[in-house]
Amino acid sequence: MTISFADFLKVDVRAGTVLRAGPYPEARKPAIKLWIDFGPEIGEKKSSAQITRYYDPETLPGRQVAAVVNLSPRQIGKFMSEVLVLGFPDDDGEVVLVNIDQDIANGARLF
Repeated sequence: MTISFADFLKVDVRAGTVLRAGPYPEARKPAIKLWIDFGPEIGEKKSSAQITRYYDPETLPGRQVAAVVNLSPRQIGKFMSEVLVLGFPDDDGEVVLVNIDQDIANGARLF
């Protein structure tokens, strides 16, 4: 299926910096809670991410991530996930985060 460029522009993917992270043992699938700074326009948003294979809560603060910021919030157990952090599956289906290899402003939009 192909989409128009206008449809692509509806998906708002932004860069943000993880401010803090913590385990989410109550989640049905292993996950980490993230608090991410998307700059002054969007602010701080929360996400529950199933990224426990390769990432620990202690190593995530300061890391820049890419996330979809205009999806409807989703209740994950007792935690409201406000953005979808982006990654790709490895051969076992485990999430590998999209890597931003240069420092960029929080809130920068993907194009």
